[in-house]
Amino acid sequence: MAEETGLIRELGWWNLRESCRQMSLWRAKYPAYADLTISVNLSPKQFLQPNLVSDVQGVLVELNLPASALKLELTESTVMGDPAAAIEMLEQIKALGISLAIDDFGTGYSSLSYLHRFPLDTLKIDRSFISGIGDGASTQDGTEIARTILPMASNLHLEVVAEGVETGEQLALLTRLKCKYGQGFYFSKPLPAADAAVLLEKKTNWHPKSLSAASGKS
Repeated sequence: MAEETGLIRELGWWNLRESCRQMSLWRAKYPAYADLTISVNLSPKQFLQPNLVSDVQGVLVELNLPASALKLELTESTVMGDPAAAIEMLEQIKALGISLAIDDFGTGYSSLSYLHRFPLDTLKIDRSFISGIGDGASTQDGTEIARTILPMASNLHLEVVAEGVETGEQLALLTRLKCKYGQGFYFSKPLPAADAAVLLEKKTNWHPKSLSAASGKS
């Protein structure tokens, strides 16, 4: 609906500002989480805006949030629409100190061959592949896909996040495959800010063995 009515950019900027505002408050309130970061999705329309970099920088300055506290997530199709322009934009964003992630990897071009061209920090494996881990007949396919992606991403010095982790079996398999980060209902459902703050106050530990919970999307 937002895409159809043209509100997607306005909603996107509201989401970015509110996410950064909340993160700024949390970092001030919980000194023990001084390195806490938040991930925010950028829509294709936002990414195409010529003033994207200055606008993002303006939000960070306004809310007194260091760039290192923010990670921006984009889909494969967003950056592959015009790779040359995307690389230029991503390099400008990266120069601010912001981290960059490819979200839902595997649903678009399904290739790691282009990733070395982009200044990325994180690769998020789409939940459709993770759901094929630990669920009977499709387990082997999902496991082999993860087994292929993880070492290649590591060679490119990319962190890998497994999206859609919902069971202990999936967690155990991903741990054996040396996947260090996971996101999904196994750790927590999406929470409003007040409930997320409770987890921070409790100093909730999501580090079973070598797999830790990645910071959730806003």
